[in-house]
Amino acid sequence: MTRIVLSTGNIVSGGPSIIRKPGTYRSNLEFTNSLRSNFLAAQQDYAAALENGNGAHEDGAPLNGSRPSTDVWTAKEDSTLYVPRINWAAAGLQEDRARYEITLKLFFLPTAPLEKRLDYIHEALRLVEKELGISDIDLLIVSFPGIAFEGDCEWEADKKNATMGNDDEEAATWSLLEQLYNQGEVSRLGVAEFGTEKLQRLLGKVKVRPAVDQINIRNCCNVPPPLTKLAKEKGIELLTHGDCTDILPKGTLRELLGQGLQGAGVLADNDGSGNGLKGDLIPEWVVKYTAFVKDRGVIENKGYFAGAELVES
Repeated sequence: MTRIVLSTGNIVSGGPSIIRKPGTYRSNLEFTNSLRSNFLAAQQDYAAALENGNGAHEDGAPLNGSRPSTDVWTAKEDSTLYVPRINWAAAGLQEDRARYEITLKLFFLPTAPLEKRLDYIHEALRLVEKELGISDIDLLIVSFPGIAFEGDCEWEADKKNATMGNDDEEAATWSLLEQLYNQGEVSRLGVAEFGTEKLQRLLGKVKVRPAVDQINIRNCCNVPPPLTKLAKEKGIELLTHGDCTDILPKGTLRELLGQGLQGAGVLADNDGSGNGLKGDLIPEWVVKYTAFVKDRGVIENKGYFAGAELVES
């Protein structure tokens, strides 16, 4: 079994130019395009650094056409493969931590087992904190699988939302997040896509109330009045977003890491032929992070990490 950690790096500085087409709101294009851009940049940068002038590399890793060998631009630490390798020495914020608002959004993916969510939480926070050189988070929003806020109007969306997800599983995961809050590692907790009834039921099961409920209202125009009323009564801030719920489907991840023209060449083909790692790839989580400079009103650092498991065949 191999753990795989993918990263985009800081997409604010030198990140890819994202072309948004009509109808691509709630898209994961920013995420996937940023991953592809970072993979390509790492392949070019590390390959150039290792070339000895003879078309080969100092470590003996050959070039596979225009794509360098995987071990040139990725890094294996114990059972974890970092795609691409990360230069932690260049990590950190430019100014004092107190000048930033650090927000994370953690997506639990539908393909990942529930019992490992505590591991995912710790892994995601560890990576972001190491990347930004910090030890605490201002706001952590969690997105659960199988929950959306969609309908012909806000009333229909709110009604449909009430039947989605699994209340007990969500409350159990929330208790794990409450530990981070109680330890002071996270200052505020939030949820995504919780309509009126789901939010009300969650409030009845948890000790620490969510400070934020983040919903997408693009398809239903307005926030439902009952949700606005409940949020106001409970002191919960309502925010909007344009993220996918299932931000990293299994097929997308395999395409990103596969042998195709837009793939990174890390995985072998589906039939097991060719170079690359072989096995069943399971996307587990994605975390989106932003570092907002409060007094200047700008985002200095924004990026993504993702975790997956490769069960070798």
